[in-house]
Amino acid sequence: MASAVIMSFLAGALMLCALASSVEGGVLFSTLQKTLSVEAEIQSPVAPMGIARAGDDHLVISWVLQGDAAAREDAEYEKVSLKLCYAPVSQVERGWRKKNDDLHKDKTCTKAIATQKYTSGGNSTVWRVAKDVPGAVYFVRAYVLNANGTQVAYGQTSNEITVEPISGRHASIDVAAAIFSAFSIGSLLFFLALENVRGKRSSSK
Repeated sequence: MASAVIMSFLAGALMLCALASSVEGGVLFSTLQKTLSVEAEIQSPVAPMGIARAGDDHLVISWVLQGDAAAREDAEYEKVSLKLCYAPVSQVERGWRKKNDDLHKDKTCTKAIATQKYTSGGNSTVWRVAKDVPGAVYFVRAYVLNANGTQVAYGQTSNEITVEPISGRHASIDVAAAIFSAFSIGSLLFFLALENVRGKRSSSK
């Protein structure tokens, strides 16, 4: 009798552990179908191609259902969540950026860009690169969400984007430094010319 009670208790404990594990765990990225085509273009008046300046430049992001996925069921597609994700080169020796197949534990895509209503015709958005985005190499990923907010599909850009972080300097500081530098050079030239004139006067006496 006692052994039966113990076995029943152990079975119940195992079931609770399994339930807790399933609750804590997230969707596995490896189980998601790639059904979206995603593109991201940098809008910058001065930055070199492929580089976006944090706090200044914009990303024009567009997504649409892939042609070969049009015939699949997308009835459960409700929203599309756009994320800025660290590229593999920017994950090396940085555990806080490491990818994990369990999306609940994944640290690759931590920066939210926008969430839009799903439509098979696609959509687009313009996002200003936030000031707090660290300097690194990124790509954009779009997660398709169902009515419960669970990831059911995805798509991502094939091109990489390098973000240049804020230097901490303002344009006014650069202008002031330039003016001060010009004033210093002018003062030095004036002093040298004055000394030259004094030297000529002294030699003529």
